Amino acid sequence: MTTHLPRDEQDACIVIRDAADKGTLLNVSGNGTKAPMGRPNQTDASISSAAMTGITLYEPTELVISARSGTPVLEVMRVLAAKGQELPFEPMDYRALLGTRGEPTIGAVAAMNISGPRRIMAGAARDSLIGVRFVNGRGEVVKSGGRVMKNVTGLDLVKLMAGSWGTLGLLTEVTFKVLPKPERMATLVIRGLDDRQAVEALSQALGSPFDVTGAAHVPDRDRRGGSTLIRVEGFSGSVDYRMNELRRLLKRFRFMDLLEGNGAEALWQSVRDATVLTGQGERAVWRVSTAPTKGPDFAAHVAQALDAQWFYDWGGGLLWISTPVEGDAGAAVLREATRTFGGHATLVRAPAEVRSAVDVFEPQAEALMTLTKGIKASFDPSGILNPGRMYAGI
Repeated sequence: MTTHLPRDEQDACIVIRDAADKGTLLNVSGNGTKAPMGRPNQTDASISSAAMTGITLYEPTELVISARSGTPVLEVMRVLAAKGQELPFEPMDYRALLGTRGEPTIGAVAAMNISGPRRIMAGAARDSLIGVRFVNGRGEVVKSGGRVMKNVTGLDLVKLMAGSWGTLGLLTEVTFKVLPKPERMATLVIRGLDDRQAVEALSQALGSPFDVTGAAHVPDRDRRGGSTLIRVEGFSGSVDYRMNELRRLLKRFRFMDLLEGNGAEALWQSVRDATVLTGQGERAVWRVSTAPTKGPDFAAHVAQALDAQWFYDWGGGLLWISTPVEGDAGAAVLREATRTFGGHATLVRAPAEVRSAVDVFEPQAEALMTLTKGIKASFDPSGILNPGRMYAGI
């Protein structure tokens, strides 16, 4: 299969325009580190942003950075770190979970709206994304947004492109607002709580005025206890004060430890990248968003029907669940659970034959599916960009 590596937007326009004229279906990607995600799409050729690299704008005093979409995330983070800044939404790295190699690109972070534990405080990638340039399915360059949060008029294409998985256009440049990197990070670890107690403790911490930036619970394998993690970041004196106040607020839960340094960073990286669920053999992995108070009920419902393992992020509102890969990888059970408890479930890891046979994303209501088809037709009338990657036939 032919792989096109355009060096700039004009090259990308030529490739996509030619594909539209000929009806050539294109797989849209960056460096392919998340290729095993989504529905397998049957395409004739590939177009990758991997050759479109480099920081195009960085104004540290304005807290804004722009980069071509194929720029490695690591390069963006390195440039920001040199000025004491960072991407506030803490993007996840899927490579360990998916078993892929290469360098994740900043364009994929925007295209897939990738976030991490700090989402509870800083929002998702889409909340920091303030500008995009992309080539649509007609081979036209489209620019939306700019260097400031207010620079949005009419249809907000920036937010529309975030999480579109390359189905509406090939991103060529993205612009993000950034934040200063915290001076210190500390994690309060509460031992021995079951799921419901943990979510209660996390809810109290998140409901406090102490600016929690991470709230997760990793159950033990027997699911009778686990480690409940509450993170605060900022200036050292502020971290000390807030940590003491959180200890006082949560004193009834007892068995508390304070974790800092490399150990704490590694722990949050395992939560961010869902590597808590790796090392269990060939199993499917689901990502479930639901109301935090519904999280334990959701997990218990799944566990009644499947041999499942899981952990919680975002105060209980995000569940990562691994299930046996046989059959539908637990799709029927997970879909029943979302109907019962609310939320949506995405199949993140499974063999291609499973991802072809089940809904990878939460099925949409008829009216919403009609809207989705209309948007796809507006941006990609020939249907050549990542066809079927998110929903069959679109």
